Amino acid sequence: ALLDLSGVHEVKGTWMGSTTLPCTYRPSEGFTLQTLSWSLERDYSTSTIFTRDDSGDHILLSRFRDRVSIPKHSPGDASLLIEKLEIPDSGHYTCQVIWKAQNNSLIKKELTTTVKVVKVPATKPIIRAGQLGLTVPVGARTSLTCVSSGSPTIRYRWFRGSPGGKALLLGSQAELVWDKLSLSDTGTYYCEAENR
Repeated sequence: ALLDLSGVHEVKGTWMGSTTLPCTYRPSEGFTLQTLSWSLERDYSTSTIFTRDDSGDHILLSRFRDRVSIPKHSPGDASLLIEKLEIPDSGHYTCQVIWKAQNNSLIKKELTTTVKVVKVPATKPIIRAGQLGLTVPVGARTSLTCVSSGSPTIRYRWFRGSPGGKALLLGSQAELVWDKLSLSDTGTYYCEAENR
């Protein structure tokens, strides 16, 4: 179809992440892009976020400044990239493109995408166990690293001793480093990973 916009009906984005709202068309001979705009409808009011015309790109809503962009040099791609998503960015976004035909008539097409911004579900940290029973020569530099996955941010603590027994707190980074090992460093170490 000539100058039809294609995109998607719904996009889910993660809070503080980024998402792209697709809006593309096939550029056609004899039609020049007049204006391209994106607007947001939320709580029954609509406001224009972005416009592109002969005078350049304009971001009209200050809360989107430095957070939205549209590809500059790819004709036919009017997709909107939103960065650092906020919960209030949820809503109905409309991509509107107006072309001018050779006979000076205007053709207008619109496409609406619903955006839902969600907070990342919190997950308990999972620690991957490394190899047990490390033998390292005296005087060597070595480190133990706690690797875990989960969200929100994970805090680490390294202890010397055994979990549940007497333990000495050694550090609060994911990595525990020895610049020069001595015999007295022999022992059992464990890592604790915690998030809220």
